[in-house]
Amino acid sequence: MIETPHDLHYEVRGSGPVLLVIPGGAGHPMGLDGLTDRLADRFTVVTYDPLGLAHGRLGLPVEEQRVEAWSEGAHRVLGEVLPDGESGYVFATSAGAVPALDLLARHPERLRHVVSHEPPVVRVLPDAARQLAMFADVYDTCRAAGLKAAGARMTAGLEERTPDALEPEAAEPGSQPLSADEELSNPMALFLTRVMPRFTSYTPDLAALTALSPRLTFAAGTDSRGQLLHRTAAFTAELSGSGFVEFPGGHIGAITHPVEFAECLAECLAKAPPPDATPDVPLTT
Repeated sequence: MIETPHDLHYEVRGSGPVLLVIPGGAGHPMGLDGLTDRLADRFTVVTYDPLGLAHGRLGLPVEEQRVEAWSEGAHRVLGEVLPDGESGYVFATSAGAVPALDLLARHPERLRHVVSHEPPVVRVLPDAARQLAMFADVYDTCRAAGLKAAGARMTAGLEERTPDALEPEAAEPGSQPLSADEELSNPMALFLTRVMPRFTSYTPDLAALTALSPRLTFAAGTDSRGQLLHRTAAFTAELSGSGFVEFPGGHIGAITHPVEFAECLAECLAKAPPPDATPDVPLTT
């Protein structure tokens, strides 16, 4: 683990080109060791922990998070691990894939290629208002009825099911919100209350991403077909003229299928065009 005077939290392993990994959820890198271990024989894998949750800060106060703050933190991490004038790769998933898009739009000079896996940037969709209302309902459910009910509501939303189809256990007697201390000690609760609201409301800079489309690949899990974030990734790729690739597993395929996922990611990065490639589409949205 490397901690800098600027309170950045990240870990470095392996050798080769720099690959910055931005986890999903509240940025806790739990469960990603299988993926990063597999990648470390080909890349210098830098795993960013935006809130320091795996580095002693779980349980400490956390304010509502901003996409731009995670993006700037990632930019500073790259500044510390990359030699002057060099660029690196980025892999980011779920909520972490949102600041990766912001990072590319604002600091493309440090990036060779970005793989954005199932980013919840639902504002790009034709039914954006409905999806934003769904995430707002997840937040309200978490506050009113606790994590289990909120998780069931979000699962239904991501699977494009109606609330009437929620799992019965979500309404079990005794479901209740977490206390303030319990909330701060639970990464999922931090995601639902501190990260999800602004990250799902973020509007990507499609004009910038279109201009940089050779450096961007959107990805979604094969098991996510027919679900909201597969549709979002594919639609944003189409809007920006970027590549689109299916990865093994579903939304958490990086955790459930680490070996196959790592191979797919390495292959995707190996096929990426050089950073100075020009897009084949007009620079409009």
